[in-house]
Amino acid sequence: MTKQEADERVQLAVETFMQGYGCCQSVICAFADIYGIDSTTAKKIGAGFGGGVGRMRMMCGAVSGIVTLVGLDCGQTEGSDREGKAACYKVVQDLLEVFKQRNGSVICAELLGLNGCPVVKNTYIPDQRNAEYYKKRPCAQKVESAARVFAEYLLTKQQ
Repeated sequence: MTKQEADERVQLAVETFMQGYGCCQSVICAFADIYGIDSTTAKKIGAGFGGGVGRMRMMCGAVSGIVTLVGLDCGQTEGSDREGKAACYKVVQDLLEVFKQRNGSVICAELLGLNGCPVVKNTYIPDQRNAEYYKKRPCAQKVESAARVFAEYLLTKQQ
């Protein structure tokens, strides 16, 4: 992958988000083909992670996209492979630390400025996507950041 191809994947993640898909879906879709996964399957894999996991404002969906992609990239496939599991966990922790340094948190509620605000139960209905939504939500930027973190990881791996 070249730097230009990486930039194109980051842009694809943002474009996918702006089409109404969730943060996680958008990040996964931008890289899914590398792992032999079609766009529809990628969107299904990431669907439940939106809104900080089922709109509960826990781990950011874009961050969940990074975690999912790391699993596809280097996840262990044997249950007893502790070294493989540890290697995958290390990559996850390293990339999430980069995201956290750049964005301040990996938690959806914190990224949305909802610190201290209780998450209302049964709020599974997503917000309407309109100009006001995009004005008050930093989600497109978080999708871009997460996709960039993963793209940089892939570029570094090649070296």
